[in-house]
Amino acid sequence: MKKYSFVLLTSVIVLCAISCNNSSKEKNAILANKKSLLIKLTEEKNKIDNQIKLLEEEISKLDTASSNNKNAKLVAVSPVAIQLFEHYIDLRGRVDAENISYITPRGMGGQVKSLLIKEGDQVQKGQLLLKLDDAIMRQSLIAARQQLEVIKTQLSFARNVYDRQQNLWEKGIGTEVQLLNAKTNSDALQNQLKTAEEQVKVAVEQLNTTNVYSDVDGVAETVMVKVGELFGGMGQIKIVNTDKLKVIANVPENYLTRVHKGTPVVIEIADANKILHSTISLIGQTIENTQRGFVAEAKIPSDGILKPNQSVLMKILDYTLAKAVVVPVNTIQSDEKNKYVYILEKKASGRTIATRKIIELGYVYGDFVEIKSGLQGGEQLITVGYQSLYEGQIVTVN
Repeated sequence: MKKYSFVLLTSVIVLCAISCNNSSKEKNAILANKKSLLIKLTEEKNKIDNQIKLLEEEISKLDTASSNNKNAKLVAVSPVAIQLFEHYIDLRGRVDAENISYITPRGMGGQVKSLLIKEGDQVQKGQLLLKLDDAIMRQSLIAARQQLEVIKTQLSFARNVYDRQQNLWEKGIGTEVQLLNAKTNSDALQNQLKTAEEQVKVAVEQLNTTNVYSDVDGVAETVMVKVGELFGGMGQIKIVNTDKLKVIANVPENYLTRVHKGTPVVIEIADANKILHSTISLIGQTIENTQRGFVAEAKIPSDGILKPNQSVLMKILDYTLAKAVVVPVNTIQSDEKNKYVYILEKKASGRTIATRKIIELGYVYGDFVEIKSGLQGGEQLITVGYQSLYEGQIVTVN
């Protein structure tokens, strides 16, 4: 009985597997047939749509008896303008001050004994900013002056001896050797005096290096040193003079032949709501390795609202044409070979149709493009509804 039940169960499982396998194959076959039919019908539909469109175009051209506005597409037009066209190179730049001084000591630096300014103070050129420890320099100056006085005394005595010896020699008293020795001593001390005087000057100059002065008029933007600290590195005191400002931008090297000293620029400062006009005042002589460009500078007038490192838009005028044929850039269309626009043309029958004009583009700037050829100016350019037009399609103007 157990053996019979096992055989029966096995047979049922096999039959179910065969049945499921057959059902899956049938579903796959039906799905494949439906996909194939869908592809075929889609191709036929596209073919019929193309034939319908072609027939509509042909009927539109041949059916002169129909109403001019019947089935016409609504468009908007605008005359093709002849106007001044300017092309700018738009670059991000920054405001900078021509006179920014990073104060450093004339000597090796030293410990700050007295600080005479603070951040935000207005300073003048030549104003004393701080004093460094000068104890050693003062001792050196005192020693140099003492040595100078000693030599002066010795020189006075040597000259007196020489004068006396010379008087005796003229009277026939004494020897020539004594006279020469006296002269030699006097000359040697004279040379020592000159050396001592120079040493005093050096000591005075060294003492003066402990006084740190401002070399420009301006505002103490940064004062990063305190009494007792060491002063000697660049950046510890920064003096900024904003009386003379400029804008600096990095120009890509491919514009090297189009930007020159004197080239007009327009500077837009969004934060200050200002538009300034200037010219290029300086062109960098090297190409930077990292940014692959060169520096261009333009001077701008001083303004209390403008600050160094403020971001600006620097627009360099690199091309201009007084009488250029200009159209909106969004009206330009293209196919595999050409760029074109649609213009409105009125036929003798009274119909208005869309005519395709092949054009050659010039420079593009902002919303407008220069047309080198294909349009003369004054044509009625279709500016709305041009996307789905075809050659010769009847249109009506809104």
